[in-house]
Amino acid sequence: MTRELDKKLAARLKGLNLDGEIRVMEVCGTHTTEFFRTGVKDLFPHGLSLIDGPGCPVCVTPNEYLDRAIEIGRSHGPVIATFGDMLKVPSSYSSLAKEKAEGMDVRVVYSPVNALDMAAEDPGREVVFLSVGFETTAPAEAATVLEARKRGIKNFSIMPGNKLTPPAVDAILRAGEVKIDGFILPGHVSAVIGAAAWRFISESHGRPCVVAGFDAPDLMMGVLSLTDLIRRGKSETVNRYTRVVREAGNRTAVDLMNRVFLTTDSHWRGIGVIPASGLEVRNEFAEFDAVSKFPVTPPPPKEAKGCRCGELLRGLITPPECALYGRACTPEEPVGPCMVSMEGPCAAYYKYGRG
Repeated sequence: MTRELDKKLAARLKGLNLDGEIRVMEVCGTHTTEFFRTGVKDLFPHGLSLIDGPGCPVCVTPNEYLDRAIEIGRSHGPVIATFGDMLKVPSSYSSLAKEKAEGMDVRVVYSPVNALDMAAEDPGREVVFLSVGFETTAPAEAATVLEARKRGIKNFSIMPGNKLTPPAVDAILRAGEVKIDGFILPGHVSAVIGAAAWRFISESHGRPCVVAGFDAPDLMMGVLSLTDLIRRGKSETVNRYTRVVREAGNRTAVDLMNRVFLTTDSHWRGIGVIPASGLEVRNEFAEFDAVSKFPVTPPPPKEAKGCRCGELLRGLITPPECALYGRACTPEEPVGPCMVSMEGPCAAYYKYGRG
């Protein structure tokens, strides 16, 4: 049955007869990869374009965040615990991988709980967890802070770099730099915040949008639903991932975030400062906030010459349009974060032979 459904969906997608060009933005790094990995992108008919958006949390994290983390490591000497995606991301002057090679204690973890356990096992050593991610990971990081307080672990802190995705989409639409006819919306983020959180796209900006899952049938159904809305001129917010996503989201996860974090203005790579798009640790939990616990003055940030990652995250270009792509910038020697993270558009294009 599944194979028959796949074949029918593939035939429908491939056989779409479009009157003109349709440009769809996906707002999820996993979608970026899965469109290529599953081959769904190869089924797109002539005239249907997929635009990469700000859906990779590592990619949108600005250089000054890593600059500060590295300066904390140099000046105060804690263990820097991070997800593996951050290790090779270039900062303004270095990277965590380079610092580790030069003696900084940088350790890859798979969850914030791993970092907390590390701190519990060595009470005499401070551990700083680099809290980078979207709404998907923020509840777990908030829960870890609460667990640290409950267990009385004083040598653990997080460096908040979490970002909220709807304000970024709103900022891109308000900027009006690129033609976007509709949006494929992230399933994991929507499972937390709810499909209703995206209604502003259709209600305030007049664009249809569809929440989609991640396997091939999910992606095909999402694109077919979206193109149908666009062709009929319907500005609606549709949830095609109902087995995971509810209209109101996960109230427990949202309450966890709000218990530990406050919303704040945040700097996004390539976009700039977006109001109310980031999270900072509440004063009540200041002892777990690495920014206040380990004050430093990092050097002024700078961008890598020629890297167009910022334009890519706004949907202005595709990876092959950057002169560095696949030449000076590869996964082995990345110039910018879009080539580092497994959710980065440059990494996805490169891995699956695009451009």
